Amino acid sequence: MAIGMVDDRFYRATITRRDDFSPDLWTLRIRPEGEFKFTPGQYATLCLHGSARRLERPYSIVSSPYEDELEFFFELVPRGDLTPELYQLQVGDALHMRKSPKGRFTLVTRAGTNHLLVCTVTGVAPFVSFIRTLYRDWNEAKFHGDHKLFLLNGASRSWEFGYLNELQKIAAEVAWLKYVPTVSRPWEDEKWPGEVGRVDDLIRKYSDQWELNPSNTVAYLCGHPGMIEHGRGILQRRGFRKESIKEEVYWVPAKHAAAS
Repeated sequence: MAIGMVDDRFYRATITRRDDFSPDLWTLRIRPEGEFKFTPGQYATLCLHGSARRLERPYSIVSSPYEDELEFFFELVPRGDLTPELYQLQVGDALHMRKSPKGRFTLVTRAGTNHLLVCTVTGVAPFVSFIRTLYRDWNEAKFHGDHKLFLLNGASRSWEFGYLNELQKIAAEVAWLKYVPTVSRPWEDEKWPGEVGRVDDLIRKYSDQWELNPSNTVAYLCGHPGMIEHGRGILQRRGFRKESIKEEVYWVPAKHAAAS
């Protein structure tokens, strides 16, 4: 698909790095031609423009606002409109992106608040942005650990954890981050030494272990719509109200289109 011509609502952006984790999971770093200010947890709208129509989709930003480039974590949707085209892109190729970020899936920054972060595969993207930003602030003494993050990261197999090493390293260094990755198909990943089970099924276990409850915690659910629906039900039965549960659904099950 050609990069094509778009209007002045878009930046041209160049791919500067690509990393592949599996045949259907990869990251891209891009450098837009102009300034792009965002808050961790927001998304950017990426665009490819062909001769017949323009294809664009929103994608959560992995990188921190402190970084010079924007990073995205993709899962290939074979019959999707956009990810098969994005999958073909390599370093040096170009695409377009809207100049303004969107989204309200941002961190509640009340002092003393706990944050329970639950995600599947590419749903980790906004949480990595949270953590990278706080880690930079921590190292510069701008953040003093007065709220804590508890991340449950689910995948079918361990090679789907695009940020496992980075998150484990930070969690080992700071007291304000707890990180538990879990695989739901351990029989396909026999060397995996960590937690097993579907990530939503572990909400009760770790909420109790970490002493997280509706009076001291905001919950964030990101990724697969089935996980979000199940996770929301678990949290509500534990007393979490709607305003204490934030959600970022990556596609609409009936259409399979929103994250394609």
